[in-house]
Amino acid sequence: MLSIAEIMVVAAGALAGGFVTGLAGFGTGLVALGFWLHVMEPAPAATLVAICSVAAQAQTMPAIWHAVDRHRIWPMVAAGLVGVPVGTMLLLRLDIEHFRLGVGLFLIAFSAFMLFGGVRASLSWGGRLADSAVGFAGGIMGGVAGLSAPLPTVWATLRGWPKDERRSVFQVFNLVILGAVVAWHLLSGLPRDGLFALTLLALPGTALGAWLGAMLYRRLSDRRFHRLVLVLLGLSGITLLVAG
Repeated sequence: MLSIAEIMVVAAGALAGGFVTGLAGFGTGLVALGFWLHVMEPAPAATLVAICSVAAQAQTMPAIWHAVDRHRIWPMVAAGLVGVPVGTMLLLRLDIEHFRLGVGLFLIAFSAFMLFGGVRASLSWGGRLADSAVGFAGGIMGGVAGLSAPLPTVWATLRGWPKDERRSVFQVFNLVILGAVVAWHLLSGLPRDGLFALTLLALPGTALGAWLGAMLYRRLSDRRFHRLVLVLLGLSGITLLVAG
């Protein structure tokens, strides 16, 4: 039974995670875990992140559906689906603290380099093989902690795609991969005591946050979206370090 303070932490994490996802197309896990890991165990927290991420991604998908390139996204998604069960199996064997610290340091270093170095990359090498490798690693991270977004987001940033195209890649990826994460977590017998109640508590805040974030996204230019993504990646890394 959660206390009033713990309920407020769950609701605040859901609202913040939903808002960031609506604004940037990713971020539920990176933001919400900073709240939720203070009041619940890693396994149910990871499943709740995946559920709320799927809800926020599905809610905001219509805004960027016109930019979805199926030929571009399918290798990444297919490889990510293979990586999900690998990450799920690692969840109960991995030191989640070291995992969060490693991801946090990487995100801080990448975003700082791109922002303060004034770098605007436009990589074209690697093709579908590189996309698939990134998708596979993203699937593993999604299975471990609902963190499927960082690597595809970093990769799309390095590719230098325009705002809607970039978001369509990592948002479609997250929607499919995290949907698979939910299924794998539920079918693999991971601890889920109280998960139904937590989901009912978190979804309203997720929906409200996603709606507010999507409204603001429409006002962003391509340049501002690029900087926003980098800032959010850096702040998410800091959040993971603080939570660790």
